[in-house]
Amino acid sequence: MIEDLNKELKASMEKSIEALRKDLKRIRTGRASLALLDGIMVDYYGSPTPINQLANLSIPEPRQIAIQPWDSKAMPDIEKAILKSELGLNPSNDGKIVRIVLPPLTNERRKELVKVVRKMGEEFKVQVRNHRRDANELLKEMKKEKQISEDELHRAQETVQKATDEFITKVDGIMAEKEAEIMEI
Repeated sequence: MIEDLNKELKASMEKSIEALRKDLKRIRTGRASLALLDGIMVDYYGSPTPINQLANLSIPEPRQIAIQPWDSKAMPDIEKAILKSELGLNPSNDGKIVRIVLPPLTNERRKELVKVVRKMGEEFKVQVRNHRRDANELLKEMKKEKQISEDELHRAQETVQKATDEFITKVDGIMAEKEAEIMEI
C-alpha cells in the first residue's frame, strides 16, 4: 500500500514538472519558437480554433515566425488573436503570410522575464509541497486506522520527503536552465 502511495506521489510530481516545462516554453527568449504560439486561439467563423489548425507555422529565420494560413480570409483574425495574446508580438502580413519578427530583448526585459520564471518556479515548488502534504496526510490516516505501524509511518514519511527534495531540485535545475537561456545574448 505504501509503495502504491509512493508511485502515485512521484507520478503526480512528475506531472507538475511536465506542466512547468510546458509553461516555460511560452516564455520568450531571444530565439523564435513555435511554442510561443501554443494556446493562442483564433476566432475563426465564430468558433475559437488553435492557430496551428488554421495555418502552417514555420521559423524561416532565428528571430522570425511565419504563419501561412490555409484560408487567406483568416489572416485578420490570426493577427487579432496574436495582438490579444499579451505576448508583446506585432504581426505584419504581406497578403499571403503573417510574419512575426521578434525584437531583441533588452536587458531590462530579460530581468523582468527572469522574475516571471522565478515566480513560476515558486508556484510549482508549492505544488510539489502540496503533493507531499497530501501523501503525509494519507500516511497518518493509515496509521490512525492501524493499517501501518509507527515505524512504517516514519520510514514512509522519509521516503516522501526524499521524493519531494528530488523534485524541488529538478524544478531548480529547470529554472536555472531557463534563466540562462533568457540571459543569453
